[in-house]
Amino acid sequence: MPQTTLTRPAHPRGATLTEIAAQVPGVSSAPTAAAGVDADSVRCSGATIRAQDALPGDLFCGVPGNTTHGARFAPEAVAAGAVAVLTDAAGAQVLAEAGVDVPVLLHDDPRSVLGPAAAVIYGAPSSRMTLVGITGTSGKTTTSFLVEAALGSTQATTGLIGTVGTRIAGVDVPTSLTTPEGTALQGLFASMVERGVTSAVMEVSSHALSQNRVGGTRFAVGAFTNLSQDHLDYHPTMEDYFAAKALLFVPDESGDGPVCEQAVICVDDEWGNRMADLRRAAGLPLVTVATTGPADWTAGAVSAHADGTQRFTLTGPGGQTYAATVGLPGAYNVANAALALVIAHEAGVPLADAVRGIGAVAVPGRVQRIDRGQDFLAVVDYAHKPAALDAVIATLRGQTAGRIAVVVGAGGDRDRGKRPLMGEAAARAAELVIVTDDNPRTEDPAAIRAAVREGAEAVPGGGEVREVGDRRAAIIEAVNWARTGDVVLIAGKGHEAGQEIHGVKHPFDDRDELAAALDARGEQA
Repeated sequence: MPQTTLTRPAHPRGATLTEIAAQVPGVSSAPTAAAGVDADSVRCSGATIRAQDALPGDLFCGVPGNTTHGARFAPEAVAAGAVAVLTDAAGAQVLAEAGVDVPVLLHDDPRSVLGPAAAVIYGAPSSRMTLVGITGTSGKTTTSFLVEAALGSTQATTGLIGTVGTRIAGVDVPTSLTTPEGTALQGLFASMVERGVTSAVMEVSSHALSQNRVGGTRFAVGAFTNLSQDHLDYHPTMEDYFAAKALLFVPDESGDGPVCEQAVICVDDEWGNRMADLRRAAGLPLVTVATTGPADWTAGAVSAHADGTQRFTLTGPGGQTYAATVGLPGAYNVANAALALVIAHEAGVPLADAVRGIGAVAVPGRVQRIDRGQDFLAVVDYAHKPAALDAVIATLRGQTAGRIAVVVGAGGDRDRGKRPLMGEAAARAAELVIVTDDNPRTEDPAAIRAAVREGAEAVPGGGEVREVGDRRAAIIEAVNWARTGDVVLIAGKGHEAGQEIHGVKHPFDDRDELAAALDARGEQA
């Protein structure tokens, strides 16, 4: 079955309904299945949760949603060639009422088995390569890029799945989520294997772990970066957020979970130490990494250079040392680089090769300099959490004797508690804070700005605070404010190429807008 994209294999292994039911706990054939159809005779060659993506031979997965049941879209999927449906009892009733006449597989919580069912169909693809999963609040993307480069340092064919996008054997593939839904994820893995990928790295979000999007996935190595406030619109508390991350490292109460075979945990913060303690208590393999204290692997003797590169020494448990270079500024990027090197080592890459591999890595939208010949530093960064904003401003402060301007906002329909904290972090460290719109989504942009501004204005002796709702105008104002030797930081959106307002994503790239503002200033000089 030829595919037009790289998101699925061109020649999937496939599985019968009997094989799926036998290999995925809790799945059974519905008594209302198509009359006279033998489950052994129905072979699924793919799987999807989206009816518009259904292809001939697919298992369509109809899961309950917030407003409607996914089974309602089964007729569209079947019309496109889906040969069976996986759903729950309520979904089966919807199918019966709609007259959908294909075999049905049942599970009490079908969303929880999307990954395992798709893994059976695609032949357990994650077990046919060395897969690394990275979780944490900050640093996942940077660490993933570094690990991909380290894995490829020995000429291995690599894959990458994350916030910035997906890459298979060097080819970029468009995806919409940091961690795709289980059906799509297993299809990507199978596509990677088919195209010769032997090692891959992926970011694993807390949403993906709590929703079991990575069910059916074998992680040879799992890694933890750090934890700070984020996603508290989804997770009730920081403890709940931590517990979701922990699913990559220790079994849950039922004994299940996508537990990695080897763990590499950064213990620079209290959450990392707690994660390491949980892993030890479970008696599972663990390696720790640190820049600030004792660990199996430690990074030290850091020297920062004017071009943004940093050199450091990585020392291992046997006392062996490696001199490494990372082309990204900031203490947190030394931690990311050290973690990446140890991950690659645990994945089988000689450390000398891994060190060579990471030396020239650049990450889109992460402390990304925009240079149009101006006499001050202009940077775009994805920092959209208080701790991340603190860290990037501290990094830039160490690179300049001048003033710093920060253009910052906060996303709508997300953790409201961090909005004043974003403003506070900016005003505490910068001479100028311009509060603007990020991705308002369905919320009132002015209300979001007010919350960010409230935090900024509450800082005693903090920087000047201005409010410019239009993000393009805010960037222009910051650029026009700068003098020789200053720094302009556009924070929050990084690599993103759109701004979401009332359900519409408008083209908008901070990097392009900053470059245009710099060009316009240069023309006026």
